[in-house]
Amino acid sequence: METIGQVYLENIKKVFASQKDLAERTFAQLTEQEMHFTPDENTNSIAIQIQHISGNMKSRFTDFFTSDGEKPNRNRDAEFNEQQLSTEKLLKIWEEGWLILTTLLSSMDEKDLLKTVFIRAEAHTALDAINRQVNHYAYHVGQIVQLGKLIKKGDWISLSIPKNKSAEYNSSMINRK
Repeated sequence: METIGQVYLENIKKVFASQKDLAERTFAQLTEQEMHFTPDENTNSIAIQIQHISGNMKSRFTDFFTSDGEKPNRNRDAEFNEQQLSTEKLLKIWEEGWLILTTLLSSMDEKDLLKTVFIRAEAHTALDAINRQVNHYAYHVGQIVQLGKLIKKGDWISLSIPKNKSAEYNSSMINRK
């Protein structure tokens, strides 16, 4: 019989994978120029979101149990500078962050969830730290998707049930059984 800790670890992997998928399905709809689009000076481009999310993952999840999650070599402010990186380079940066996170989660067992980790010298259980990052990444993935929709306008391909298609979708799900 599975324990709650085992179920949590499997679930959190799925939640992170779902967030990654939403962002990547947005990237796939965009040109390189659109990856760098920003409607105003207060909005981060998708490219900047990629830089920040990956930088955060690298900092938080490298040496997760043995060093503070805010690494001294991280330059968070630089993550918000537009570097005009190619889509290929952005996706490489993106994957580097996700690899660190997924490798850590795959190595964890339920006993690890109650271990103490630190973020900016503040103690957290590993479970709390992971949940903190789920929330953080969902926030930014939502921004990525919303910006993608803004950029593509009528050419946007919905990542979920399209507007006014709920009944049709529900019917197809019922009939699928």
